[in-house]
Amino acid sequence: MEFVAIIPARFKSTRFPGKPLAMLGGKPVIQWVYENVKQALDNVWVATDDDRIFNEVEAFGGKAVYTESTHRSGTDRCAEAARSLKKDIQFDVVINVQGDEPFIKADQIRQLMACFDGNTEIATLIKAIDSAEELFNPNRPKVVLGNDQKALYFSRSPIPYVRGEKESDWLLTNTFWAHIGMYAYTNEVLQQITKLTPGKLERVEALEQLRWLENGFQIKTAVTEFQSIGIDTPDDLRVAEELLMK
Repeated sequence: MEFVAIIPARFKSTRFPGKPLAMLGGKPVIQWVYENVKQALDNVWVATDDDRIFNEVEAFGGKAVYTESTHRSGTDRCAEAARSLKKDIQFDVVINVQGDEPFIKADQIRQLMACFDGNTEIATLIKAIDSAEELFNPNRPKVVLGNDQKALYFSRSPIPYVRGEKESDWLLTNTFWAHIGMYAYTNEVLQQITKLTPGKLERVEALEQLRWLENGFQIKTAVTEFQSIGIDTPDDLRVAEELLMK
């Protein structure tokens, strides 16, 4: 199968405007993401609606494609970029890489690629939870799996509920999985899921992947040992700078 990685990047972030161009260790954040993905895959593109991001990507030797400014999610932006790229290049699977995670590992990209065996529709990464703080943090979505390692449900609540045990002992009695928000989809499925109407579960939990499950799509998972750090605020950027200096 042929793969393309698309990195959706917008300038108008509510909490940190211009974060793809924020400097980290002498390079913009988007360049860190691009170069790390490039270690695993040659066919890498940044999808943006902003001239500043587009020009910066081309300046450091990357490839960029313009998209509309009206997209509500990175998935929607990836879908448009894929339609545009399909006119010139061949690929079967789109890997959606968040443009604000400068420490993403090439091995994570390879894990997603390895999920596609001819039957996979969507793939994503998960990581074992090792602290109660993470387990009960609503900003860290959790996932429960079937015997085939496909996702049954995602939630901001800790799932499954461990009956008869104190919450402080839950991690001793069960393995809980955190969702790492990186996806890959066949191009056909990507185009289909972006046409779906948001469902009740998605609106309640504010997790777009629930829309896909509600509509019968299957999400295969692969286990990663690495938790990337997203740059959502200027404080996150300062933490990332400190990590680079270690």
